[in-house]
Amino acid sequence: MKRRTFIQGAGVSALGITLGFPNILLAQEKREFRLGIATPPKHPWNETAARIGEILAEETDERLSISVFPAGQLGSEAAMLQQLQSGALDMAFLQVTELGARVPQIGAVLAPKLVDSTEKAAKLVQQPEVQGLLDLLPAETGTVGLGWGITGIRAVFSASEIDSLKDMDGMKLRINVTPQYRDFYQSLGAVPTPIPTPEAFDAMANGQVDGLEADLDFSWNQRFDKVSKSILRMNALFMPVIAVFSGRVWATLSEEDKELIRNITQEALAEMNQQVVNNEQGILEELEKTGIKMTVASDDEAAAVIEEWDEMWIERAPNIPELRAVGARL
Repeated sequence: MKRRTFIQGAGVSALGITLGFPNILLAQEKREFRLGIATPPKHPWNETAARIGEILAEETDERLSISVFPAGQLGSEAAMLQQLQSGALDMAFLQVTELGARVPQIGAVLAPKLVDSTEKAAKLVQQPEVQGLLDLLPAETGTVGLGWGITGIRAVFSASEIDSLKDMDGMKLRINVTPQYRDFYQSLGAVPTPIPTPEAFDAMANGQVDGLEADLDFSWNQRFDKVSKSILRMNALFMPVIAVFSGRVWATLSEEDKELIRNITQEALAEMNQQVVNNEQGILEELEKTGIKMTVASDDEAAAVIEEWDEMWIERAPNIPELRAVGARL
């Protein structure tokens, strides 16, 4: 007996399909889906992608499986999106910075201070107003959105001691290459500096930048604390990811397989999101043990900057006020 039954509400259970119509399943050919992802193998997103493949293979008796290509082996996220559109790639985990460039309403989820904690970020992506944004993807990108994942709330690691947002004025800051992030940090007076992720540690160590911003989970894995004197917990930004399927390939699947893949993916992402939340306190405790100075940024200091950011972005993403209302009720 399989561990899980994901097909629900289709009139018969997954077990019923297997027992009642074995000839249908046997007649269906085996398919191996290729999944591209930019993050390295040990990243939570990669582990979740692999987990989705394991469960899918188990639930279909190896009829359907997934091969994960990590660390940008299939190209940049922009290149992978093109492959998805043509059907050359079956699945991908794409950051919202990539999809938001094409669908501004999705990019609105990157608005600073939409939520102020990792726990709230996990709740935000489950809200109907955010889940409904996935419906925009087929027409705008040629992909089918299966579900949302998160990283932890982001922090600034500084080569000097900083206590507040005003200390970021003039700071040469390595950032994720995301327009929403860029405009936020520029409003704080920082000088956003895009540097490839593998080079971020060395850039801090040799003084190429004064600081960097990243989520706590990744920062601890990379040990950015070793090249920093202080951490400013911004509690302002997080980077979501969306699991997507090629629309061209999706159209070739049976309704039962579509539902199975969607349900497996959503459950795996929900488990991952909760694990990110659960891990954060342990990471903070480990950072505290190092003796590095940690400060939480003031909400009052950020208020004027958030207002300025909204003025810049609301015309492009008019659903920002709606999402702020969603975040406020969490």
